Amino acid sequence: MNFDFFDFLDLCGNALNLFNGGSSDSIHYDLPDKKKRKYVFEKISAVLYLISAVLFFFVFRNPTVSGNYIQSVAIASVLGFAVSVVIFFVLYLLGKYYSKSVFQWLFFSLSVATLCVSVFLWIYFKSGIF
Repeated sequence: MNFDFFDFLDLCGNALNLFNGGSSDSIHYDLPDKKKRKYVFEKISAVLYLISAVLFFFVFRNPTVSGNYIQSVAIASVLGFAVSVVIFFVLYLLGKYYSKSVFQWLFFSLSVATLCVSVFLWIYFKSGIF
């Protein structure tokens, strides 16, 4: 019994057609309007950067830390990045962490990371919890 590669491909194609379930003409989905959701990632990222800028202004306007200033900024930054990684993982599990281009992905990811770092720095310098 000879093995025929094309018979194997035909068998795989038939198996995939079973999962297809029918022609695409019989099912019509109503897609949401693309014009309303055109710049959602960019708008969210811009708002997050604006909030981060305000928090950074309040943090670095008059920092009152006695001791290791660089060490405290580094620890707050690492904590902010760790929280942003957890946020990205949760968004990925929910299926909401996707973008159409690398620019959108970087813009959104960096804005969330910047916001988390600025929040941790603000908490650290203003309340002295750490």
